[in-house]
Amino acid sequence: MKNKKKISASEQRTLWGSRVVIWITMIVVLFPVIWIVMSSFSAGDSFFLSSLFPEKFSIEHYVELFRETDFGIWVFNSLKFCFIVAIIQLVLTSLAAYAFARLRFVGRKYGLMALLILQVFPNSMAVAGYYILIYKFGLVDNSFALILVLAGGSAYNIWLLKSYIDGLPVELDEAAMVDGANEFQVFYKIIIPLAMPQLAVIFLFSFIATYSEYVITSIFLQTPGKMTLALGLQSFISDQFAAHWTLFAAAAVISSLPIMIIFMCLQRFIQNGLVAGGVKG
Repeated sequence: MKNKKKISASEQRTLWGSRVVIWITMIVVLFPVIWIVMSSFSAGDSFFLSSLFPEKFSIEHYVELFRETDFGIWVFNSLKFCFIVAIIQLVLTSLAAYAFARLRFVGRKYGLMALLILQVFPNSMAVAGYYILIYKFGLVDNSFALILVLAGGSAYNIWLLKSYIDGLPVELDEAAMVDGANEFQVFYKIIIPLAMPQLAVIFLFSFIATYSEYVITSIFLQTPGKMTLALGLQSFISDQFAAHWTLFAAAAVISSLPIMIIFMCLQRFIQNGLVAGGVKG
């Protein structure tokens, strides 16, 4: 039998200390989530429970959510915007990242740096400009205009994908070109398949950013039937539903499901993309 290495007393203390820190962190992170879930199943409108588990479980808030509000429409609008914006951003990001990683053109050296500098400024700085454009050109409730604004691209995603493409062997491109492939064929037949893990990460980032976006969306969309989930949830605690915190909790629980489902479906790609993004190979 092989001799097992004994752990010293100091190593055991360090190990148990790490475990305690992890357990405490998990409790701190999960406690608000459990509280929201339990509140959504609590009868009445009180958000603050006497205990973590409600005295009487009820699904009345979930039933009311779909019967008395436009929650289903808000979810559909949000998912529509999220998928369209994420796909457009994938196309723009992949083309830009390939150009910065593989092509040689004037301004390439400082072009990505300029995009990253522009990304530093928050979206709130452009609110005044959006107001002027919306009312000057009549873009209120214009979904197409909102999609173009949200899908404007992300310098961070371009930089992330460029770093990934830089780690792919250039010899693959050269071998394909020797066989007669042009730049575009190299892009979609070699680079895109190899970059799928990173593209999954970018898709998730774009999806989440659009799903939770509120400031720009609130400027463009004014009609209740065209509102997204973020706008609808805000109305739960500012308009006629101001006192119905348990209804808001039920909406928050269901609102988290699309992100969870997308994350679980892309988990394998996301794990590989996040790990490989910083590795040169």
